[in-house]
Amino acid sequence: MKVSLSWLREYTKVDMIVEDLADALTMVGLEVEAVSDRYNYLNTVVVGRIDQITSHPNAENLKLCLVDIGSRSVQVVCGAPNIRKDMLAPCVMPGTYLPQGVVLEKSVIQGEMSEGMLGSEAELGLGDNSDGVMELKGNCAIGEPLNKSLELSDPVLEIDLTPNRPDCLSIIGIAREVAALQKTRVTYPKIPHSKSFDQILDYSSVTIIDPDLCPRYAASLVFEVTVAPSPFWLQDRLLSVGLKPINNIVDITNFVMMETGQPLHAFDFDRLAENRIVVRKALAGEIFTTLDGKERQLDPEMLMICDGEKPVAIGGVMGGLNSEIEDSSTRILLESAYFNPTSIRKTSKKLGLNTDASHRFERGVDPDGTVRALKKATQLFVEIGGGRRIGGIIDEHPLPIPSNLIMCSVKALNRRLGTRLRAKDIENYLQSIEFEVEKIKNDQLQILPPSYRVDISRFEDITEEVARLYGYNNIKTTFPMIPATGRQPSYTIESRNKIKHLMAGMGFTEAVTYSFVHQLSCDRLGLKPDDPKRKMVDILNPLTEDQSVMRTSLIPGLIEIMNFNVSVQNRHLKLFEIGNVFINSGQKDTQPAEVEMIAGLWTGARSNLAWHAKEFNCDFYDLKGIVEELFNSLGIANAVFTRMPPESCFYTKPGYSAQIFIDQKLIGLIGELHPRVLTNYNLKQTAFIFELNFADLIVKIPSITSARPISKFPSTSRDITLIVDGDIEASSILESVVLLDENLVEQLHLFDVFQGPPIPAGKKSISFRITYLSFNETLEDDRINRIHKNITTKLVKAYNATLPTTESYTI
Repeated sequence: MKVSLSWLREYTKVDMIVEDLADALTMVGLEVEAVSDRYNYLNTVVVGRIDQITSHPNAENLKLCLVDIGSRSVQVVCGAPNIRKDMLAPCVMPGTYLPQGVVLEKSVIQGEMSEGMLGSEAELGLGDNSDGVMELKGNCAIGEPLNKSLELSDPVLEIDLTPNRPDCLSIIGIAREVAALQKTRVTYPKIPHSKSFDQILDYSSVTIIDPDLCPRYAASLVFEVTVAPSPFWLQDRLLSVGLKPINNIVDITNFVMMETGQPLHAFDFDRLAENRIVVRKALAGEIFTTLDGKERQLDPEMLMICDGEKPVAIGGVMGGLNSEIEDSSTRILLESAYFNPTSIRKTSKKLGLNTDASHRFERGVDPDGTVRALKKATQLFVEIGGGRRIGGIIDEHPLPIPSNLIMCSVKALNRRLGTRLRAKDIENYLQSIEFEVEKIKNDQLQILPPSYRVDISRFEDITEEVARLYGYNNIKTTFPMIPATGRQPSYTIESRNKIKHLMAGMGFTEAVTYSFVHQLSCDRLGLKPDDPKRKMVDILNPLTEDQSVMRTSLIPGLIEIMNFNVSVQNRHLKLFEIGNVFINSGQKDTQPAEVEMIAGLWTGARSNLAWHAKEFNCDFYDLKGIVEELFNSLGIANAVFTRMPPESCFYTKPGYSAQIFIDQKLIGLIGELHPRVLTNYNLKQTAFIFELNFADLIVKIPSITSARPISKFPSTSRDITLIVDGDIEASSILESVVLLDENLVEQLHLFDVFQGPPIPAGKKSISFRITYLSFNETLEDDRINRIHKNITTKLVKAYNATLPTTESYTI
């Protein structure tokens, strides 16, 4: 909503500077987004003096003017008949944006350079005289910007209104708020009564068939109107708030709408069949052509304004092409109505038509303001259009809007706001915005909001009005009386946040996917028919086919994210998600089992691209390292990764998959996505995933973190290389070393696994390092060598292993 200060001052005195006014309006709930001066474009129009006039060598009707603009003289080609030497005139400089939407540029006119333009009143938007150059008074300083020289300034406020304040969609509405801020009153425009002829009921009638959608419809008639351009003052008013002048009839309806907030519509009376109005719903499948020339298909819930035969307007939205005002129109029927806001909003949305009228009607206009606006516009038709007013008006009002009395307790209001206002204070605040207030008891006020405040219907609305007028910044901050001690945070929430923090610290991005997935998700993962994850919960009314069941795994959602990113050339992803999956219990009245899971996906490069390193793709062990680091950071030290049997690898690749156990309890899996799954999701790039049961994981997080001092004695290391059968897992060998319970063994580290020549077929070489440490003494080599040889011997026997041909027990 744009409001020019000059227009606003017609209805209330404005004492504040514009910046303070903008701040004050914002603090009472009318947010001022921007303030601009509509005469800023005159900054590049300067006062010039014509020093010399010569004939144009190539055009008889043009002159070459040498114009002094203060800092220099410029040549201007001009054809105005009133120019003369020493005349002061506005010189429009290149780059000026004129009101007509034209940007002036340097140009060559008939072979002569013109470095500007000597402007007329009409060209500069300062009047309607276009016959010659605008002549300035002799006291204007040469070279001074025109807006400064003529003291032209009209700030325009751009106000972002909330939907509940339709009363402020007018200049008078804003004036009421300004008057309340300044503790003054609004001066409402008086409507003079012009001479009338005959009676309107002798010419026309209004019939409302659907009063629920149109509780009030008023109309007037003006004959012998002349359609012509509007006078300058009317055009200027519309331009000041961003509206484009059309002709005097349309401009008057727009002017009254902006002044009062009441949309109006003018019909060509001679184009109305039977010269009457019928308000009814549209017929099913009815086609109607609106003023923009587009055909609209209507439905039976839309309100139509009709004549005796056909629709002529979509009620409250837009008029029809078949009844628009033309240059030859002389008899006007003017409409001013109150329409059901819900009906207008639905119609506007369905048709995709958002007009200034629908914007106001769908929020609610003043039901008692229809006649006042009608009379104002009718009088302007007489004054500006030279029309003859037909006596009386038609005011069909089958469903009057009832008054809404609201009881307000002063004590309750103060308790709600945290204030100590007296009843008289509240009364003064409300009366300043034209509420009627009557004191019933010491604590009770009976309040009647004005008809234009359609947003006020209950006690809570009254408290909001008092709060904003009292000043939100004047309400002291208070805190609830609650104990200082708080409850212990949820262990589950703390654990979840900790895991999110750890995963983010390892370079993974959290994903949040829909709980609804495609019905074929389980088929795409290749799950067995009897897999528990196939027990999906169907959605009764799915939004789309891709979201027809509730997920039983987080993996499909992560794969879909990967699919989208790869399609836009983002091939490197590290994702994780924590969320619930839903397993159907199979019983009709039982809720599905909700299991919280953690899942991750890694695809693309192992590390970020850098100039000093080559790009390597991530692999199974990279992701395994992430999961191991997650466990270590959580304090879980006894996690075991074991090879997943090929028959259990449904959506992971056999031989590249592992099951994850903690204390011999299966909590998840990790592996490379199966090529079949990649094909089902139209992916050519491989990815690695893990999936963990969140509830089973967090119970393994130790509640107490223990520590021990660092040994002051040095450690020593020894390597073991064993050649074992190819199906023996390295983790089982390391676990066997732990079970030997050798006190001096401090750490085990697997550093190499090798298959291929010269290792015999079916065999593999496993190398790991044992670190020995004592907290009591310095270890001697002989002792460590004996212990290390004993461990090696036991492992060789336990796993039927052999040693390489050369074996070193020291590093």
